[in-house]
Amino acid sequence: MTYLLGLRMRDRDVLVVGGGRVAQRRVPVLLEAGARITLISPEVSPALEDLAAAGRITWLRRAWRAGDVSGPEAPAFWLVHAATDDPGINAEVSEEAEGARVWCVRADDRHTSSAWTPAGGSANGITVGVLASGDPRRAAGLRDAITEGLADGTLDARRGRERLRGVALVGGGPGDPGLITVRGRQLLAQADVVVVDRLAPTSLLDGLPSDVEIVDAAKIPYGRSMPQEAINEVLVERAGRGLFVVRLKGGDSFLFGRGGEEAAACAAAGIPVTVVPGVTSALAAPAAAGVPATHRGVAQDIHIVSAHVAPDDPRSTVDWAGLARAHGTVVALMGMERIEAVTEALIAHGRSEDTPVAVVQEATLPGQRTVTGTLADIAATVRSAGVRPPAVVIIGEVVKTARDLDILHTGAQYEPERLATGRDLP
Repeated sequence: MTYLLGLRMRDRDVLVVGGGRVAQRRVPVLLEAGARITLISPEVSPALEDLAAAGRITWLRRAWRAGDVSGPEAPAFWLVHAATDDPGINAEVSEEAEGARVWCVRADDRHTSSAWTPAGGSANGITVGVLASGDPRRAAGLRDAITEGLADGTLDARRGRERLRGVALVGGGPGDPGLITVRGRQLLAQADVVVVDRLAPTSLLDGLPSDVEIVDAAKIPYGRSMPQEAINEVLVERAGRGLFVVRLKGGDSFLFGRGGEEAAACAAAGIPVTVVPGVTSALAAPAAAGVPATHRGVAQDIHIVSAHVAPDDPRSTVDWAGLARAHGTVVALMGMERIEAVTEALIAHGRSEDTPVAVVQEATLPGQRTVTGTLADIAATVRSAGVRPPAVVIIGEVVKTARDLDILHTGAQYEPERLATGRDLP
């Protein structure tokens, strides 16, 4: 039997003997807990060497010696980790720690270890530690199941929690619900009100409790949508009543998502705001289609632009002439309605008609497909193919690079369920 205990390690000394993979896993966790770490090993992994160079740990570059735990020159250690690849040395460390009445975790032999390190994790402000009779694989599996349940709300994250206040602007990612951030899922599970766009991962709403208010902001391109001013009013009014409001939208709230306007409206009303960045489709769509937005020797820069207004519209702030002169990748969002105007402007300002172009529709969703062409013909090609929003336009030599490397996905090769769960991946 074991007695599970949460150790408060801030400003307490810990000795780690060994500089390999086990030490590399445990040292960062101890640092997060605030421990002062002395590490003894002739050699260490690059990550541990980097921590030593930064002054975050004390590295004694030598072999273990008797007296390192309890000798007159040793600090007053509270905890010892014996993590070398030599069972004899680990046994000596453990024996000396036992004589000094210092708890010792022995990595190679759980049966002779005076302490076990639980498989730990956290979600929604809850820290989970699992011990499974010293079986680390079983403990890690149980830990993962518990923390995933806390993160996605299936273990009822709202029950007994400290009530959150204010507004959270959550970027939901490019479409696949598995690509929302862990923090975004945590906050969504605790929402009283969710204000959602059509491009957000709306399937996540089905898992929310029935008493959560869902406000549909629509945001259909050139169709029905809730005015931004009305959205701002909903955020402020609901949060002003003491409710926790999540503004869930696709991509990233601060990249063509009007997140700045919503944050400003809340700030003006004295409403606290939390911003959770999201994976933007400007980078996710090329990646999901197998197109590297940058590639060594091909493109060292990427330009993300909105084509919501035409290049010749006085409201456009995009330097189309500069983009035409540049040799990097151009990614245009909201560009399907005006793809003819975009391609014509780039050609008119000097970009080659032969520049490769890819258009990715419904990136990271089951309906994803990619249509390719050149600046000269892509507009006609996508119209003929019936490509519709949401779609991301990628312009540049990286499209040709993806084709040459045979990594360009032109069909529905992105499988959200497999990627989200991690099953059957090569």
